Amino acid sequence: MLVLLPPSEGKAPSGRGAPLRPESLSLPGLAAAREAVLGELVELCTGDEGKAREVLGLSEGLRDEVAKNAGLRTAGTRPAGEIYTGVLYDALDLASLDSAARRRAGRSLLVFSGLWGALRVTDRIPSYRCSMGVKLPGLGPLGTHWRTPMASVLPEAAGDGLVLDLRSSAYATAWKPRGEVAGRTATVRVLHSRIVDGVEKRSVVSHFNKATKGRIVRGLLTAGAAPKDPAELVVALRDLGYLVEAEAPAGPGKAWSLDVVVTEIH
Repeated sequence: MLVLLPPSEGKAPSGRGAPLRPESLSLPGLAAAREAVLGELVELCTGDEGKAREVLGLSEGLRDEVAKNAGLRTAGTRPAGEIYTGVLYDALDLASLDSAARRRAGRSLLVFSGLWGALRVTDRIPSYRCSMGVKLPGLGPLGTHWRTPMASVLPEAAGDGLVLDLRSSAYATAWKPRGEVAGRTATVRVLHSRIVDGVEKRSVVSHFNKATKGRIVRGLLTAGAAPKDPAELVVALRDLGYLVEAEAPAGPGKAWSLDVVVTEIH
């Protein structure tokens, strides 16, 4: 099982470990594309701060993020699973998993990133600020920049098993599973169900959507679930107590769509 995750805007500070070693990162086929983004981002952020903030979409209050990016090559590092600290990662809570579940996380979780393309949670990186929606002056939109290298690297990473795609739309632009890989890919939407005047209403609540996805991944890792395809994933999620509605693809080369319906927001 390969689980595709978005990163988080919020990140922990860079660690005290050794500086970044790009050659040590997983998915070495992305190395050249990573260096291109890293080089331009560092150059941008060591120059005019105002221009850097404009390109990165940062407010005046986030000006320290520019300096952080300028020092990426020399900053300390820590595992990516510790760097990302948003709602999904708080619910996933990798640090509290038992050793077996942590090993499964290291094998199966892949975090997409505007700067790094995609990472294992065990890859050591510094803290940074660069979303997939950024358009760098030289490279252009990062979602477009990553498509070609991702198309050659990700199918191999997916292997012959299930691909559970929990990415947000911005990060999904970098790689779209195609062909037979798409047929064993499942996307998940979390819906909040409530009764209003005797009628069921369903809606997507952003914060809750992220938290539930984090809990879903944690539950699968903790249970040692190893679904081989979307149909087995539906069974695994129901075994974890989730109400799941599945829609099989209409034709070849299409992903499954799963709705996880919940009644409580927490």
